Amino acid sequence: MSLLVVGLSHRSAPVSVLERAALVGDEQAKLVQDTLAAEPATEAAVLATCNRIELYADVDKFHAGVAELSTLLAQHTGVGLDELTPYLYVHYEDRAVHHLFSVACGLDSMVVGEGQILGQIKDALALGQELHTAGRLLNDLFQQALRVGKRAHSETGIDRAGQSLVTFGLEQLAQGAPVAEWARGKRALVIGAGSMSSLAAATLARAGVSELVIANRTLERALRLAESLAQQHAATPAAITPVGDDISAGAETLREGLVARAVPRDRVSAELPHADIVVSCTGATGLVLTAAELRTALAQRAACPPRAHPVGTGVSLLDLAMPRDIDAAAHRIEGLHLVDIESLAEAAAEPSGAPGSSAGAMAADVDRVRAIVSEEVAAFGAAQRAAHITPTVVALRTMAADVVASEIARLDGRLPDLDDKQRAEITQTVRRVVDKLLHAPTVRVKQLASTPGGAGYADALRELFDLDPQAVAAVSRADGSARTAEPNDPKGGRA
Repeated sequence: MSLLVVGLSHRSAPVSVLERAALVGDEQAKLVQDTLAAEPATEAAVLATCNRIELYADVDKFHAGVAELSTLLAQHTGVGLDELTPYLYVHYEDRAVHHLFSVACGLDSMVVGEGQILGQIKDALALGQELHTAGRLLNDLFQQALRVGKRAHSETGIDRAGQSLVTFGLEQLAQGAPVAEWARGKRALVIGAGSMSSLAAATLARAGVSELVIANRTLERALRLAESLAQQHAATPAAITPVGDDISAGAETLREGLVARAVPRDRVSAELPHADIVVSCTGATGLVLTAAELRTALAQRAACPPRAHPVGTGVSLLDLAMPRDIDAAAHRIEGLHLVDIESLAEAAAEPSGAPGSSAGAMAADVDRVRAIVSEEVAAFGAAQRAAHITPTVVALRTMAADVVASEIARLDGRLPDLDDKQRAEITQTVRRVVDKLLHAPTVRVKQLASTPGGAGYADALRELFDLDPQAVAAVSRADGSARTAEPNDPKGGRA
């Protein structure tokens, strides 16, 4: 079996295609389940973010695997295969490993060096484990990718290239001004309470906004986020109070004027006229803010007393969702400044677009991360090749133990007068002889199997000792079950 990845990202496809291809709700789970049901695949996992959709599988046939995975991506994204195919990339075996490790390190991100991709890789692994579509290969691969990503961030300065898409987006809204100066004293509305929205809320709180409102479909989650941010910023949570049919939670910080509140998402229209900054990332299938709603909010905002908006009348919008949350028509509405995934992609593509992206400042760190990736790919390949021969070695030793047991039983029939001590000594002697005969060749064959092109040693061992293929397969299945049942690695496992 061999690792295959088929996908598309901001590097291969325009945002308009990525937006249409976005997987929302249960579509990721359906995709990996259908992939596992397909003939060429025995394991499957999907990595879906705001700027990439990648399907990983363990396949037995390359061409059939590429065709099947491409077809499945087209079916589940709703983009026709003929239209989707030009934007797809394919990586196989070591190149597939290299690709995921590079993604985990932030080398393939829209903002080079961003660390949030590690959480998304954890989510992909968690889904595969939950649905039992990730077996030994993908469990090993994704957990190692997490470790490689963490190593890159701890051993290099790749973080200097950009903390996250959130910080990059806010910097685009600030238009060259320091984010802290631009955001200070403003009112912010964050729609959604997932990982990206939570990061946006935390970033805005640190930047010094005067008020932070978190709107979410599940109010309890928004409340927890607001309370957590209030505590982190030396806040004293206020009591939960009813507001009409709504529930609002407030927490006023010790720093004068900073307030964190949580409201249900159906209260967005009421909060919108009072917001100077709006960040949205919900995963909704339709628009969260339409052009009509934005125009209405602007009109209501204009009718407010001047003192209600001391920092100006314009509204800054940051849409980090895929598909988009905010109507693209906002780009053409006076009084609105919209930054979305498409405009971020364009900014990141510019030579000086991404923060800290100058060649002189980042070249050494990027080169070091690439070296780490190459080193880890080689180590992962060696470990996988060595693991491939382990079931054969175990089956050989099991066969040898069975031969010893059979010969000892025959000896008992021929020499019935042996006492227990003599029988035990003979048994131990025969076992030592067998172990010594097998030790050197089994150790050496593991070493040889870990080298490039060493996969054939397992076949040679099975042929030389006439090992039962079913016995080898049984050992392999047992090993795979044990691996997937192991607790997650604290250094790089499931979140």
